[in-house]
Amino acid sequence: MTGRPTESRAVIHKRLDEQAKQIHLLDMTVTVSSNVDGQIPEEIKTLKDTVEKNHEAVAPTLEEWKKMKILGYGISGLIAFAGLTIGGIIAYASDGAVAALRHWLKIN
Repeated sequence: MTGRPTESRAVIHKRLDEQAKQIHLLDMTVTVSSNVDGQIPEEIKTLKDTVEKNHEAVAPTLEEWKKMKILGYGISGLIAFAGLTIGGIIAYASDGAVAALRHWLKIN
């Protein structure tokens, strides 16, 4: 029975050593996590500042593009209206032109 207490103590010491290693790893994990957690808000702030600067730089260009787009729609509408007007005038005048041509050629 003298071997049993020694083996039991060895097992206990082995378990204590394992617990100490696990506690040490946990402490390291918490330390690393707290460092990372401290860096994340700073990174987010940096990214937010960058996005705001980019937005400020691009905003005038976007406004000009919107103005050009609206102007383009206006010009397209004007061209379509002019085309319809000219087509209507030609259709209306063609009846008179045909009548004048028949009269000039003396065709009944």
